Amino acid sequence: MSDKVNGLPDDQAWRELKLPDLLNSDAVRDIHATIEKEWDFLQRSACQTAAGRALWKHAIHDPLADLLAGETYLRNLHEKIKKDRLNNAREISGVILAVRTLWFDSRLEDALNSPNGRAAQVVLLGAGMDTRAYRLSCLKDSDVFEVDFPEVLDVKTTILQAAKDSAYDSQHIMSKAKSLTRVAADIRESDWMEKLEIAGYLPQKSTVWILEGILYYLTQSHAMQVLRILANKCALTHTVLLADFMNKSSTTLSNSAFQFYCDWPDHLLPSIGFTHVKLSQIGDPDAHFGLLNDPLNLFNKLRSLPRSLQTNPDDGTPCCRLYLVEASGSPDQNASHNGPITQS
Repeated sequence: MSDKVNGLPDDQAWRELKLPDLLNSDAVRDIHATIEKEWDFLQRSACQTAAGRALWKHAIHDPLADLLAGETYLRNLHEKIKKDRLNNAREISGVILAVRTLWFDSRLEDALNSPNGRAAQVVLLGAGMDTRAYRLSCLKDSDVFEVDFPEVLDVKTTILQAAKDSAYDSQHIMSKAKSLTRVAADIRESDWMEKLEIAGYLPQKSTVWILEGILYYLTQSHAMQVLRILANKCALTHTVLLADFMNKSSTTLSNSAFQFYCDWPDHLLPSIGFTHVKLSQIGDPDAHFGLLNDPLNLFNKLRSLPRSLQTNPDDGTPCCRLYLVEASGSPDQNASHNGPITQS
């Protein structure tokens, strides 16, 4: 199977892993050692996500990702990728993360370029090691807020400061957003919105909310609490939600750390206050990005099956789906909107 089929340029091989020199400095190595010893699985998922963005650099431009990922997560994913390529796998490890990242990037840019989205605030809940504020020029008129656990934000800030203090390319460490504010808060608690407002978030101003790779780590009650809070914002101002949802099969696998699931987010979100919803699956025309060209890849197989199925009738395997969902609402939109605009 050629590289091109797996979403790689023909002339690019997955070269041996080359770590940036800064990762070998005592200060940064100590930081990542602390992550390994003290962070739980939810916090460590931020480093895993950064590793995926770093190693899929032919598709994602994120020069800071390898520093934020750390050597352990880079090496782990690199070994999986090498094994997949050796076995001519139809899907290379990390491709879901790559497609997901590019989908969120593209939908965010479109939202900010829309008539209602110009100069909108952007809030990333469970921001982790996200660097959109440093790499997306579409944020130039937006106040950006990153919300996460205090220890995650402290580590992120420390690593980025170490990069600034070193000979690392300074252009990658300059925020492209109008402003960037980090807000230490746990969205499972009841005070996170209050902390966000104290940090400068304006409830009456148009806002794009990004919930990437976070909802399914929450309990059903915590996830629904967050979604209802955001849906209620539609009565105040133009509100856009960008989020990914897992179906039930994805969260019931053995050793799964995931909790919240929703088989029909395109039905759920209108029921709590959003008026427009568009749902995509990995491999759809707007969730492909040239990375899934093998027609027999897993995601195309899933897309050919009814979403109501939890088990593949051909081989008995679980139908594990990841839904990429854009929802919106505004005070001036008709409350009697007939239903969601969906793509399944």
